[in-house]
Amino acid sequence: MPQLPMNQDLLITAVRRFAQYKRVDEIWHDYVFATAGRPDLAEPAHRKALLRWLNAAGCRIRYPKPGEPDPFDEGLAAWWRSRGADLPHRALAELTDADTDALGDCFTELAGTPAALSPATGRVRALGPTAAAKALHALRPHTLMPWDEAIAAHLHGARDGAAYAAHQRLGRDWAARLLSEARLGPRIEDALAFAEVVGRPARPLPKMLDDYCYLAITAGAGPTPT
Repeated sequence: MPQLPMNQDLLITAVRRFAQYKRVDEIWHDYVFATAGRPDLAEPAHRKALLRWLNAAGCRIRYPKPGEPDPFDEGLAAWWRSRGADLPHRALAELTDADTDALGDCFTELAGTPAALSPATGRVRALGPTAAAKALHALRPHTLMPWDEAIAAHLHGARDGAAYAAHQRLGRDWAARLLSEARLGPRIEDALAFAEVVGRPARPLPKMLDDYCYLAITAGAGPTPT
């Protein structure tokens, strides 16, 4: 599959360019405030906050009308009971192959989770691979790298669980390389120190890597060195 170059200069350029998308930061701050920075999908309010953030991020998941079933809320609660404990808390650069293999299964189940009722057909559509990847990032922002359809297709040629696991391994390798170049360790604290170096304080490293992928692939700008 096609590869993207990665180094500190490329990432800094991308992240600073991506900072012009002010709305991205605004909706993220709203989500973090609503979940107190500790998302727990056992809490109905946190499930609602995640739905609002996903829709604000462009996922277009239909909100149920009064009296209608709520597939998203019910499906996410069930998935969390089954899989929530399997999500690692360590930094992206610290993920193991066993972690990423398990995450591929978590992703597959989440992508297939019921999300929205179609009034026209009466059928319930699944959350899908883009929203699932974004949701996993929202649940573990310092651990998991999101994607969109263009990024997944370009880098992995698929959007299934195996591709998602491969995306996290790619992000892990990028993160480890960048932190090593900056003479920092692999922990979350080190990644936050790196965010200071980049000029985007407190921004999760997995999101900065996604900013780079978005500009290089989805927006079609390509990697641009400083």
